[in-house]
Amino acid sequence: MNNIEGSVYKINTANGTGTGFYNQENDIIITNYHVVVGCHTVSVEAMDKNRYLTNVLYANPGKDIAFLRADSLPKPANTVLLDHSTVSQTRDKVIVLGYPYGMPFTVTEGIVSNPRQSIGGSYFIQTDAAINPGNSGGPVINEKGELMGIVTSKFSDADNMGFAIPLETLLEELQVVKELSDTFTLGCSNCGGLIEEKIDYCPNCGTNVDEKLFEEMVLSDFSLMVEEAISKLDSNPVLARSGRERWYFHQGSAEIRMFVYDNNYLFATSPLNDLPRKNLAEVYEYILTADTGLHRLSISDNQIYLSYRIHISDLYSEQKDEILKNIAQLATKADELDDTFVNDFGAEMTHYSK
Repeated sequence: MNNIEGSVYKINTANGTGTGFYNQENDIIITNYHVVVGCHTVSVEAMDKNRYLTNVLYANPGKDIAFLRADSLPKPANTVLLDHSTVSQTRDKVIVLGYPYGMPFTVTEGIVSNPRQSIGGSYFIQTDAAINPGNSGGPVINEKGELMGIVTSKFSDADNMGFAIPLETLLEELQVVKELSDTFTLGCSNCGGLIEEKIDYCPNCGTNVDEKLFEEMVLSDFSLMVEEAISKLDSNPVLARSGRERWYFHQGSAEIRMFVYDNNYLFATSPLNDLPRKNLAEVYEYILTADTGLHRLSISDNQIYLSYRIHISDLYSEQKDEILKNIAQLATKADELDDTFVNDFGAEMTHYSK
């Protein structure tokens, strides 16, 4: 497949995660609209775990297609092939590339069950390849690396049944790329006309347009406070978002996770290192005696963690500023401690580390 895996990215938003892939000709990332709905800026994550700020240039909700652009993203040498004449046929082998459930890059295989399955007045490629939440927006390709379609959905109550937007539908949408500006643009679901300003009708055909399609999702007060703490790390919080009230990012080499636990607590934690085979007594003693302030060292599933937990209600008290400071300090402390366990005790970084 000409090593095209490097052109497929995880897309992280405040709503969740999805998949997208790079198109070299137009210098854009292609994904589903429902992956980035309510967002004008998201982050894309490469296989090396680096994240890049990305603007949503264009969205067509009716066709569930969106185009993104990340100016700072290193351009991959090999990409999914769009310029070809191969037509999808029943029983053709297809390959789905993506990040199901936000997990690391995954490849699944299947066959085309129906190349023109009619659903809601549109045609889709139906396949039995394993497709799960997080695969949305990812490429469905053949063994030559040629794009057959874009993953768009899977019935939650049916097995071995996934769907992809056909290549020809994408090619129709790509014709508008040269007309796009740097601001968010909506594609009319009826006529395909471009709508650049918030308006309740399409200037081209007069079809009603929901003005909410132009609006960005409003974060909760709680989320804004957590992102205030992340900002103290001189990092754009958009790069940390990995779902609703969920933030996963790297501070140096350490992966930092922040999420709501048991509906009442904000939990911030970092998997620092795998336990070493030797020097365990010294490691245990360090974990039990080291002064890490309000942060706690612990062991779970043979990994060393640094954690901090507070009740959400405390964020609305006079302790707020101190708590936000402690959240930010956990990240910087984790980046120091994972090196300590490597240098002093011979531990290895976890596979979550960068």
